[in-house]
Amino acid sequence: MATSAYLPICSLTQFIFVCFCVEIKEPDLAETRENLVMDNVPIQPRRVSGQYFFEYLVVVSLKKKKDGSNYEPQITYQFPKVNVMAKYQKEEEEKTLKAITLFCFPEGISWAPLTEYHSETFSFVLTEIDGSRRNGYCRRLLPGGRGARPPEAFCIISSLACFGLFSKIFDEVEKRRQISMALIYPFMQKLREASFPAPGQTVEIKSFIPESGTEIIHLTRPLDSWLEHVNFCTLFDCLSDEEVLQVFAAAVLERRIIFFADELGTLSQVLHAVAALLYPFTWQHTFISIVPEILIDVVMAPTPYLLGVQKCLLDLVTDQSDLLLVDLSKNKEKTFLTGDEDSILPPKLQAEILVALSQRKKAKKVEEVNRVVSEAFLHFFVRTVGHYSSYVKYTKEGPGVFEKRRFYKAIESKTTRHFVKKFIQTQMFDLFVQELEQQQPSGRQQGESRASRPPYFITGPSERMTVTH
Repeated sequence: MATSAYLPICSLTQFIFVCFCVEIKEPDLAETRENLVMDNVPIQPRRVSGQYFFEYLVVVSLKKKKDGSNYEPQITYQFPKVNVMAKYQKEEEEKTLKAITLFCFPEGISWAPLTEYHSETFSFVLTEIDGSRRNGYCRRLLPGGRGARPPEAFCIISSLACFGLFSKIFDEVEKRRQISMALIYPFMQKLREASFPAPGQTVEIKSFIPESGTEIIHLTRPLDSWLEHVNFCTLFDCLSDEEVLQVFAAAVLERRIIFFADELGTLSQVLHAVAALLYPFTWQHTFISIVPEILIDVVMAPTPYLLGVQKCLLDLVTDQSDLLLVDLSKNKEKTFLTGDEDSILPPKLQAEILVALSQRKKAKKVEEVNRVVSEAFLHFFVRTVGHYSSYVKYTKEGPGVFEKRRFYKAIESKTTRHFVKKFIQTQMFDLFVQELEQQQPSGRQQGESRASRPPYFITGPSERMTVTH
């Protein structure tokens, strides 16, 4: 839920997940208190046998400002501590840490002490100047103590995308936090020493807890690694099958979509799920699963986006024209406040997706639901554009050329052809085909079209599934 861009992290576009060439006015971010000491940790190298689970853990607390007016988020704990860094590295890491505080408390500075607070877990993404991405996993909870107090946030920064696994890690962190902060350090140290498991494998972490003895925590990575950051169950808990199809239709044509809900976890999980529906294509535009209040002006961007906005900030979205607003709340009057996307997808293929999605009700595990849902939408792409590689013509001079007109003219169904003519104009399809155009298949005569060759195979999210058109 941060963002992708090629600008310094202090600019707005640095906070956007997949933002390409979007120019937005830089916000006036509040400066960190002068006496706040931030420990800086560089990105750790990959291990030979795998990757580190995480780079560092920080605790973000809400502290009263000097004038006592409002709270501001500050990093009060960090593991591991400072490593030797060059000056420019230290400056960049300080900007990263400032960004983390914004996303841990996106609502802004207006907080009141609480006596009860249900912990919640959500995620975001930070993109560096070189385009590399780091995932932020956050668990907000009420710290121990008596009386009213503001919540605090535990945030893990990692180059790995596996929401379910880090949620389980937070369960262990929260259990130790209830006893003593001192117990978090040895657990995170053991975790840091372990290699990230391969898909389908389990790693064991031994951790000592007073009065309980040594515990063995089993952390299992999902077999389908492509879906390990996704939970489609949350998406279908918030929306009906037909509503999911409308959201998919808007996303596949790269429109502007804003989701809003009260829960941060709901927003982040739903937005990642919607982006995953587009597989094997990738959303190429602005993606922020949780928009901090200070960055709310991003909703005015004229380019495509997928945004998650807390319901309490919805009034700040003043211009609601030409975009799809999706209410994820449980007690909502209607799901879509604006927009009408029910006529984009070919009716026959819509019906096929709905039949395929109904099979998820038989699934007992999240992994099974994920597989059923992903295969339903993958099959849609196979039916509509699965023949695309047959219309790339290669020459002796260089890369291939995709013959768009011949491609969609070959589609017999009028409704499918109408949809495909729009879809092939999107950036996600264009970049997808560009990769194929750059490939020079071996064993083929130059200038030969693929139209007479065997059907193109699209491999699904699981290595066990191959679909042909």
